[in-house]
Amino acid sequence: MKKSLFALILVLVLIVTAACGSSKESKNESSSSSGKETTVKVGISPAELPTWNLVKKLAAKENINIKIVKFSDYVQPNIALNNGDIDLNAFQTVIYFDAFKEQHHLDLTAIGTTAIWPMGIYSKKVKDIKDIKDGDQIIVPNDATNLSRALALLQKAGLIKLSSKFTGTEGMESIKENPKHLKITPVEAGQTPRGLDDATASIINCDMAINAGLNPTSDPIFHEDASNNAYVNIIAAHTKNKDNKTYQKIVDIFQKKEVSDFIKKQYKGAAIPVTKPVSELKY
Repeated sequence: MKKSLFALILVLVLIVTAACGSSKESKNESSSSSGKETTVKVGISPAELPTWNLVKKLAAKENINIKIVKFSDYVQPNIALNNGDIDLNAFQTVIYFDAFKEQHHLDLTAIGTTAIWPMGIYSKKVKDIKDIKDGDQIIVPNDATNLSRALALLQKAGLIKLSSKFTGTEGMESIKENPKHLKITPVEAGQTPRGLDDATASIINCDMAINAGLNPTSDPIFHEDASNNAYVNIIAAHTKNKDNKTYQKIVDIFQKKEVSDFIKKQYKGAAIPVTKPVSELKY
């Protein structure tokens, strides 16, 4: 009798333990389908807050509680994601993401696309790119990918010429001709708007421009087009979570027509929605 009772208790313990163990697996994976609310922390740039507020609202209908975490630089969001402090981030171009994770040995993966935010040349001192004079100072972002992007923009504007071997990832050494002897000064991307007070012009990422109160549609004296796949912004996750169904559902929500229409209306051309899969972002 005692042996039978002991065996019964043991079986019950094993059943309970197994049930508890399975309930802990993939907490974000199954909760939305089971009716339980999941909290997902998403790191973003403040410029993208209006869009993510809408995504948050739509996700709530799918039992997903998006907790928005704002970052003011381009370094901490990836570090936080790799460390598990946030679950996703959405602030960076795919070329920046690829270079950053390789440089810092991060185990991250792009799982979806969001929009492209054209970079612009801004100035408080001149109204036309042709008015930039010999010896003028131009502020540019100092991180590798945005510096290369800025140099490509200066070449497109006719201010410098780059090496024929320029691929879009090189730095200042790729400048082969600088006929106006421009003083090209790299600074941290978040500081580029401040450069407008002293320099003739500053090349500013779109989100940083918005954060600084600039209008990326009307204020630039020159800007890039929106056709380069390298500059499409992405949603990133830790590689171990790249197939997480809840995270993919957030990507799907972001790419809904309602969100795309909102981006077009909210940013008036400063951001162009992108819904193509990450696999098509060849550059």
